[in-house]
Amino acid sequence: MLKIRVMRLTLPFFTTRRLLLPVLALGLLFGACGNSKESDADDLVESQDTVKASVLNVAGELFSVPSPIQTALLIQKSGLAYDKNMLNPSNKVNTYSTEFLRTLNLGVYGADLAYVSLYSQTQDALGYLAAVKQLTDKLGISNAFDEGTMNRFKNNITNKDSMMVLVGIAYRGSDAYLKNNQRSDVSSLILAGGWIESMYFSTNSYKTKASKELKYRIAEQKQALNSLVRILSMNTNEEVKNLTESLKTLQNVFDGIEFKYTFVEPEHDTIKKVTYINSSTEVIVNEDQMNQIVTQVEKIRSSVTSNSKS
Repeated sequence: MLKIRVMRLTLPFFTTRRLLLPVLALGLLFGACGNSKESDADDLVESQDTVKASVLNVAGELFSVPSPIQTALLIQKSGLAYDKNMLNPSNKVNTYSTEFLRTLNLGVYGADLAYVSLYSQTQDALGYLAAVKQLTDKLGISNAFDEGTMNRFKNNITNKDSMMVLVGIAYRGSDAYLKNNQRSDVSSLILAGGWIESMYFSTNSYKTKASKELKYRIAEQKQALNSLVRILSMNTNEEVKNLTESLKTLQNVFDGIEFKYTFVEPEHDTIKKVTYINSSTEVIVNEDQMNQIVTQVEKIRSSVTSNSKS
């Protein structure tokens, strides 16, 4: 039984003001237009400071998830090198023949794009950009990813910071597009695909090199998973229902993980303009639970990235 304690976070004041902006969110990496250099620079600051807190609103459901960038950063911190074998090959894009699989894998490829960009894998990033573009075209949402956006990604493909900016811009543009066109079913499935791929990154990396940080990152997804199940349960499509049942099986494992929160009054340093959050969260998770999570995530991810209809 492992107990992980997380405490004493330091946040710049403006981070809390922007906490609800869904920056760098789980593979929703399409759509943006007409942003000035000034707005790009502002997004760069925002993306660097809010990478640890992405709060999404899908179908009226608010919940926090780690972005693919955040997960990749943690994997890098663990000392793990770039692992192309961990990704869903971009050349499989043509095998996805149903809207269900195309939508899920748009989220998957978005997460893969974030991962390869952070590791400065230029050629691979171009492949995932092309895959994302192809899926948006086939799903009839290409207006959310125009030629200008595609060119901006290509022109900044070697700059990690710029790619982080573009991810944030792209999410906000795509999120607005899908909401304005009443496509919440699409956005929820893209979100699911990105979440599943990011979880696969974490669990696969944990198998390779276990660490307390990775274990906590995986365990803390309990609440995000609960919200994801509620969101997908609104969809009566048979394929979505099957995916939801698989996620509920994973949910049953997470139910055994305990969280103990201790509140301590935060401290504000007005001179340094920094807030110190002194509260702590203790996560209690055992190795058997971790093994079950790893196994179930692999099973779900395999069903999502295969070219099968079921």
